[in-house]
Amino acid sequence: MTDRPSLLPPLVCLIGVGTFSIMDAAMKELALGIGAYSALLFRSLIGALLGGGAMAATRSRLPARPVLLLHVRRGAVITAMSWTFFWSLTKLPLAEAIALSFVAPIIALYLAALLLKEPVGRAAIVSALLGLAGVGLVLSDRLAGQYEAGALQGAAGILISAVLFAYNLVLQRQLAQRAGAVEMSFCQNGVMLVLFAPLAPFLAVWPSAEEWLLVLLATALVVASQLSLAWAYARAPAARLIPLEYSAFLWAAGLGWLVFGERLSPMVVAGAAVIVLACLIATRRRPDLGAHVEGDTA
Repeated sequence: MTDRPSLLPPLVCLIGVGTFSIMDAAMKELALGIGAYSALLFRSLIGALLGGGAMAATRSRLPARPVLLLHVRRGAVITAMSWTFFWSLTKLPLAEAIALSFVAPIIALYLAALLLKEPVGRAAIVSALLGLAGVGLVLSDRLAGQYEAGALQGAAGILISAVLFAYNLVLQRQLAQRAGAVEMSFCQNGVMLVLFAPLAPFLAVWPSAEEWLLVLLATALVVASQLSLAWAYARAPAARLIPLEYSAFLWAAGLGWLVFGERLSPMVVAGAAVIVLACLIATRRRPDLGAHVEGDTA
């Protein structure tokens, strides 16, 4: 008699995806109110303070110079990725933005081939073609001129963010064996804060009391999501958990409708399904680059 796989890791993975999706909604609300820059500035400030406290509590040392440089490069990529993503959320419905962002694992396969000299197989080629078809379906209504001005700019921003996120996946893989979760979180937020801070006198908008609560909520949700996903992926095969991460689309559709009154077109649903299929084909033998597809480092 064989033991059945535990249902706890998939459940915790779903919780992690859900908390991250709620964070996306909170950050969209903040970005609409004080701008994507200010929302990220204050979230990275809180995140750096919490990360610094965790580093002190665990008596962790700063990494060696080569690893620190890798942290800096990854932090810079995440800074640009996060700003383009959350700026784009002010232009697009949540579900549509999340659907477009799903192409990141496909892009990551080609970046891994370019930067890590890893082979690209037939599945990657098929997935790339399917992914492009899915993006076309998601954008078809907008290309037909059925939506508000600026939405195509938002879609372009999401795709740029997806490319940056794919590069982040490659960097994350390089860091995985050299740094722990606490160190990676602290360095990520610290680099973001250092890069955002010089523009604060010119661009920062001070949050209201309610917006500060959203900043704290978004930061707490990021931490909760990262811990949940890390726990789940440490206890179950990535191939079993990756499909669950696409539940982010359902969260985004529901939150977009409930919080922002956003409608969901059939073409967006069809495009999201095609992109998810493409990603599953791309990552079925490459789970390390397919994990955390909805942007768990944003």
